[in-house]
Amino acid sequence: MNSQNAEGGRKIVAKNRRAWHEYFIDETVEAGLVLTGTEIKSIRAGKVNLQDAHARVENGEAWLHGLNIAAYDHGNRFNVEPARRRKLLLHRREIDRLLGRAQERGLTLIPLSIYLRNGFAKAEIAIARGKKLYDKRQALADREARREVERVMKDRSE
Repeated sequence: MNSQNAEGGRKIVAKNRRAWHEYFIDETVEAGLVLTGTEIKSIRAGKVNLQDAHARVENGEAWLHGLNIAAYDHGNRFNVEPARRRKLLLHRREIDRLLGRAQERGLTLIPLSIYLRNGFAKAEIAIARGKKLYDKRQALADREARREVERVMKDRSE
């Protein structure tokens, strides 16, 4: 995906589409990523997988677990383990707020997207509450109803 957004040179590299289906998103925060070696080159090439990623606050620091950044093709010995945990760059008050919210029953921290802003890799982290099966069915029914209404309105306008 090479979508370029007008706000601040934001280029979305990877999105976690499944997160919107499986969770209710309460709030989001932007965090920088600490990368080593050739990881930024792999991110620029779009070789990122957010599928099983989640964030945690450990010892007063925020970490992103399960983010898979594929090894850079021309990286040789400078490549690092693709699925290692990566530190998130946040202000102390943001970490404290995330920790407080994440400790509430049923809330978790998940990444929604990885993008480049002015050449720096950023992650959009969300405080989310897991959906139950009936919530997912309701969201699907709402989406189908909205599509049907849009289709009927389009047919009438033609």
